[in-house]
Amino acid sequence: MKLAYSPNSPYVRKCLAAAILRGIDGQVELWTIPAADPAVAALNPLSKVPTLVTDDGMVLYDSPVICEYLDSIGGAPKLFPAPGPARWNAKRQEALGDGILDATQPRRRELALPLDEGRRDYIATQQAKVTRALDALEAEAGSLGMLSTIGEVTIACALGYLDFRYANEPWRPGHPKLEAWHAKVAVLPAMARTAPPA
Repeated sequence: MKLAYSPNSPYVRKCLAAAILRGIDGQVELWTIPAADPAVAALNPLSKVPTLVTDDGMVLYDSPVICEYLDSIGGAPKLFPAPGPARWNAKRQEALGDGILDATQPRRRELALPLDEGRRDYIATQQAKVTRALDALEAEAGSLGMLSTIGEVTIACALGYLDFRYANEPWRPGHPKLEAWHAKVAVLPAMARTAPPA
């Protein structure tokens, strides 16, 4: 398999963490390439990383699809639970973690531009989404496991991205249970080995 990736992308990190947890990371060749490269657009019309090319040439994107594909390979415990309440909970947590990332990625670009009133309102709206998501996660932090589901993996990647890109907006104050959970999972191989380099 070949994964078009950027080492600082939290969505890529999610895929790599899933591969490590599934014990198949040695089967994934990393293709370091900027998302704007025409080679990515030739495979993925959205021209985004991560993009995965499977061994049989199928092209998959975006991270939820890639992670579910990776979960179908190898013999380690599944990250996507069997159909039923546990699966819906894991998928909901995945959506919550991805939602944090979706709210922070464009905000980072907006901060690089002159801040007019519309841009300030947009940034405030995105910040509010993250704040609500963190509060929701604090309320359920006691039930989070040690990266046993795709939801937990995604949440860990989202919190790591907040540390990486928004160190000046610390998320830990007011979220002691979530902070304690993140401290435990951040040192696990799936997180430690996929931390952004810079």
